[in-house]
Amino acid sequence: MQPITLDTVQNEINKFLNQDVYLHLETTNGAYASHFNQSFFSVGAYIRNAKVNFERGIITGDKAPYRAGLKIELGWVYAEGLTHWEVNEDGQLLLAGHDAEGKLAVALQLSPHPFE
Repeated sequence: MQPITLDTVQNEINKFLNQDVYLHLETTNGAYASHFNQSFFSVGAYIRNAKVNFERGIITGDKAPYRAGLKIELGWVYAEGLTHWEVNEDGQLLLAGHDAEGKLAVALQLSPHPFE
């Protein structure tokens, strides 16, 4: 993955506009690490292969980490904390946010076909 450049990633998001695509969105603040500190409040969210069709997609921010939003029929899908991106060999747009230690904190991914 490479660091996000707004114009390049915006162009990739635009390729998915106004068509049925599959969404993967997850967040984690280290559920696996909660046993190291019993007072640590662990949270996370996960959705995979949700079929969405968005009329507007945007990535924004003055510097990393960035925010991305997808305007769907009844609201918004939103991810904050994004730092890196790539388009893989399957044509999937992968956006990720990594913490200072390089661990995944958030992922927003779009695909023309279901994720395996």
